[in-house]
Amino acid sequence: SFFDQFTSPCLLGIPLILPSLLFPTLLLPKPGNRWITNRLSTLQLWLIHLITKQLMIPLNKTGHKWAMLLTSLMILLLTVNLLGLLPYTFTPTTQLSMNMALAFPLWLATLLTGLRNQPSITLGHLLPEGTPTPLIPALILIETTSLLIRPLALGVRLTANLTAGHLLIQLISTATTALLPIMPTISILTVSVLLLLTVLEVAVAMIQAYVFVLLLSLYLQENI
Repeated sequence: SFFDQFTSPCLLGIPLILPSLLFPTLLLPKPGNRWITNRLSTLQLWLIHLITKQLMIPLNKTGHKWAMLLTSLMILLLTVNLLGLLPYTFTPTTQLSMNMALAFPLWLATLLTGLRNQPSITLGHLLPEGTPTPLIPALILIETTSLLIRPLALGVRLTANLTAGHLLIQLISTATTALLPIMPTISILTVSVLLLLTVLEVAVAMIQAYVFVLLLSLYLQENI
């Protein structure tokens, strides 16, 4: 089945999703006595600085407390998504359960932050200013539904994009292998399409990680 690639691999009956989540941390250099040790650490520091700057631009100083959490989440999603494109690997972010476990608590934290610090403004988002009186109950219901569906949209968006990309890569690679002994010319063209799709999936992996964390920062901006 094409969907077997999305099942968590097991060793002696133990799921290996936890090692696949912890493995990306091995790629980060260990902290030393010097700020800059080599070109790799310099590149990683520049990337972390760029990510933090982009995420913190829409937030005020109160939201800067979330910088470490959001940047760490961004790096985790980025490395897991990109490593999942390697052959014979497992992508944990194709699991809806994991994505919802990341999206729901963080969304709830932003909502509770707003309700604690500015409850009137946070609840005021449920009813736009100048709404006609007969439409007030319907609009409150619609806005509440859209608010509660945000974590589901976050998790489903990330899962659907990565799952669709992995399925397309497997379908096209299967077609390439099947066409090679029959129609070699068409098989070569299919390989070129597969290479372009792989480049596209690398971009999708990076963009979806950025969009996931950016939306969380925008939700935080609304509540602070």
